[in-house]
Amino acid sequence: MSGAPPATTRGPLSRWRAALTACALAAAAGLAAAVPGGAAGAATVPTPDHTLVVVFENHSYSQVVGSSSAPYITSLANAGANLTQSYALTHPSQPNYFDLFSGSPQGVTDDTCPPPGSPYSTANLAAEVRAVGKSWGSYNEGLPSQGSTTCSNSAGKYARKHNPWFSFSNVPASTGYTFAQFPTDYTTLPTVSFVVPNLCDDMHDCSVSTGDTWLKNKLGGYAQWATAHNSVLVVTFDEDNGSSGNRIPTIFYGAHVKQGAYSTRYNHFNVLRTIEDMYGTTHAGAAATATPITEIWQ
Repeated sequence: MSGAPPATTRGPLSRWRAALTACALAAAAGLAAAVPGGAAGAATVPTPDHTLVVVFENHSYSQVVGSSSAPYITSLANAGANLTQSYALTHPSQPNYFDLFSGSPQGVTDDTCPPPGSPYSTANLAAEVRAVGKSWGSYNEGLPSQGSTTCSNSAGKYARKHNPWFSFSNVPASTGYTFAQFPTDYTTLPTVSFVVPNLCDDMHDCSVSTGDTWLKNKLGGYAQWATAHNSVLVVTFDEDNGSSGNRIPTIFYGAHVKQGAYSTRYNHFNVLRTIEDMYGTTHAGAAATATPITEIWQ
């Protein structure tokens, strides 16, 4: 009879080829399973329905995590992913916010408002997220009205130097909300949003305890909701107090987060790159060469 012999009578070479083919198919199937839809992309970060970043001010890691003045933030660190070697990039405040939002200080070296050379049209997280069909918003405590580009509001202890999105022409000012507009129905949050407390609640003018209590009271509900609703809370700081080499608290909490303390060194560019990779966007500034934070996910 013609044709291939039965499998039991095939020689060693045939069996080797069959085994090699099976291994290749298994590897391809594993890759497709690792990447949603089998498409090329960042397979090592999740795609949350909502990612919310809250930024506090001017405190080092040791002043916050583990401090009796910050029991709530410490609880998030203990139950979430605590990046124990997270660093800001410079001093003072404003350049760090630009780094976190756009992968570059945009030439900003101080807290001047509006910053020199603005408005900018360069890449940034908000424009990138919107470009891939996702939504963006910021919630700014003390902002006098939605879309206001004012530099300050003494009555509300608001400071635009902590809100870089208002300095970009490719980010609609209307996506800058007051904190009073923060929704109670978290499903209506934008895909990616930043929350910036005022100068007291962000620990700049007031105590660590004040900021910790504010976070628990204002965003504690979202934090717990996030764990069961494919969403993530990121708590970070713009810079330290000048005493620790710019080492700051950075915590990820919510769905898919693997509890633990992680000692890999990260900075604002790594946080930005991670959020970009969550949604398959392009990369802004130095985020293009930054490593995404992949070890904290399960």
